[in-house]
Amino acid sequence: MTLTELKYIVAVAREKHFGRAAEACYVSQPTLSVAIKKLEEELDVKLFERSAGEVSVTSLGEEIVRQAQSVLEQANEIKEIAKRGKDPLSGVLTLGVIYTIGPYLLPELVRNSIRMTPQMPLMLQENFTIKLLEMLRMGEIDCAIMAEPFPDTGLALAPLYDEPFMAAVPSGHPLAQKESLSTTDLKNETMLLLGAGHCFRDHVLEVCPEFARYASNAEGIRRTFEGSSLETIKHMVAAGMGVTLVPRLSVPEDALASTERRRKTDEPHIRYLPIHAEDGIAPPSRRVVLAWRRSFTRYEAIAALRNAVYACPLPGVQRLSE
Repeated sequence: MTLTELKYIVAVAREKHFGRAAEACYVSQPTLSVAIKKLEEELDVKLFERSAGEVSVTSLGEEIVRQAQSVLEQANEIKEIAKRGKDPLSGVLTLGVIYTIGPYLLPELVRNSIRMTPQMPLMLQENFTIKLLEMLRMGEIDCAIMAEPFPDTGLALAPLYDEPFMAAVPSGHPLAQKESLSTTDLKNETMLLLGAGHCFRDHVLEVCPEFARYASNAEGIRRTFEGSSLETIKHMVAAGMGVTLVPRLSVPEDALASTERRRKTDEPHIRYLPIHAEDGIAPPSRRVVLAWRRSFTRYEAIAALRNAVYACPLPGVQRLSE
């Protein structure tokens, strides 16, 4: 029995597919299948039920996979212990970032990291929150920048900033004439949403919960439309298909300038408006945090990454500290 074999069975249990599991492990499918068959023969148990296009974990296999996850975590802790006597700022730091933060924070963050800690290159991974949490637990990434809330997984957390949401409306829309909006202003509009899996989609539905029943059902007078990225959603807004909410850092600075300067931006057909408090309820926002395993011992690396984040401009957000 090897750690590699344990990694393979955990990947298959997660992906429910041998091909995708092999891709995640950067090996060929035959290599992965042979290794798992060898492990099943050694243990004399069947770990997976294989059928056309689908793989399920047997009841005994689920227990073995859980133990395999624990073994892999402990093996990773051994590696972390070995690093304690070395320079914690020396070597790659693997950072995960959710899709609705990465494009707007990473370019400046990477530049700052190269300038401030050139001996600690960042290896980046964009993904959904739930996937990043799993990768953290398995030691596939060292830390992640995500938006709360997410399931309590016993991770160490450091707050980075609170980021308000802004409304994005077509320039020709009646709402575009206002200086700010309330969530009530949006309730009769066609809301454009990110697809399932994006935590920002859930944040928007918290602000406008009545759209939840339309998000998965095309029937009804008001319908929501889904896009794969915030930038896709913005193009839909510019085309007059509806309105949406976006995080503040995704808003181009020139788009908040005078009317004349807005005409010269890359997004002249979109008006971005702040959302004001209503009935004592604070405007919608999200808290962005840095998360890492409590067993991760490169504390100086985490601190250096936070400093690199704080060295970014971060317009319109409230910086936080512990």
